[in-house]
Amino acid sequence: MGEHFKCPRCGNEDLNKIGVLNGKFYCRACITFNGQEVIKTKFEIKSCDYSLTYPLSESQKKISKQVVLNYCQGKDTLIHAVCGAGKTELVYEVIAHVVRGGGKVGFAIPRRDVVIELFNRISEVFKNNVVTKVYGGENEHLDGDIICLTCHQLYRYSNFFDLLIIDEIDAFPYADNSVLKNFAIRSLSGRFVMLSATPSQETILFFRNHNGSILTLNKRFHNFPLPVPKVLIRIGVIKYFTLINYLLKFEKENKQVFVFVPTIAMCEIVYKFVKEFVKNGEYVHSKRSKREEIISGFKEHKYNFLVTTSVLERGVTVKNLQVIVFNADHNIYTSDALIQISGRVGRKIDAPKGDVIFLVNKENDEIQKCIENIQLSNQNL
Repeated sequence: MGEHFKCPRCGNEDLNKIGVLNGKFYCRACITFNGQEVIKTKFEIKSCDYSLTYPLSESQKKISKQVVLNYCQGKDTLIHAVCGAGKTELVYEVIAHVVRGGGKVGFAIPRRDVVIELFNRISEVFKNNVVTKVYGGENEHLDGDIICLTCHQLYRYSNFFDLLIIDEIDAFPYADNSVLKNFAIRSLSGRFVMLSATPSQETILFFRNHNGSILTLNKRFHNFPLPVPKVLIRIGVIKYFTLINYLLKFEKENKQVFVFVPTIAMCEIVYKFVKEFVKNGEYVHSKRSKREEIISGFKEHKYNFLVTTSVLERGVTVKNLQVIVFNADHNIYTSDALIQISGRVGRKIDAPKGDVIFLVNKENDEIQKCIENIQLSNQNL
């Protein structure tokens, strides 16, 4: 029973995720996605003059123009760019092109924190257009010229977006989630652009096999290299005191620090230990109350350091930031995740350098692969 059922919303055909109620099939894979769906408004030509306070590099300009050309030619685009290359800036021109033609633009990201960050950036650039943010708990205004949203919220939009941009396609929970991917496909009425610093081989093959365009940018916008992590092998309590010594060092140098840890439990343990020796810090993870307030406070220099899980792995830019990964050899950290974490450092043109430190029990294959990939990217500068 259910062998001929395919969910019209998420595309699920897995018999284990199909139920029957009163003789009718229903999908258990997307049953929790309930809420108002959005009707596309009437086509309307609009002005769209965006403003940047800084010039794009020649490499950025070239890719930006090619993305618009791809859109006009009916091609989907994958932008494979290193961390800190300015991926968001590469799609501003195609966003403007679509909005000027009366189209709807969606900008989807897996995580809520990054949606908020993106919304603030897009609103500042596209001052004269309606920019909306949509995520769990923030769904009062669902329509706009440019809709910044979590991938989960794509279920609200059917045949809606003339352009759908999906950032961090390699990140949890979008990666390997067929429901979210089908929501994305269902939401499209036009073309999509995908952005990633670490696209999977599967994604690259998909674009090659479906007449898509892959655009590569191997340099950061300021032309400085990605920071190569320093690996320090420290055992037991020595690891904690090594962390404390670095935090005190960076504090004297007036540099803020993210301390990444692999789990929520470890986040709280590390913070409780460190705060006895280093003041003016905080911690955040997915279950931490007032998380957004704490992150905003860090950006305003209210705190010198944040102990954090992967919630700050992507999409956050802080000037002169340093990064320490505590237990970087934990099996939760893939080479791609470690590259993303390293990419938090040196993202500003007036602070293009910084330290990335991996505190480990022993070096492993993922750490070695991370370092090798960063060094390879830097060779292409």
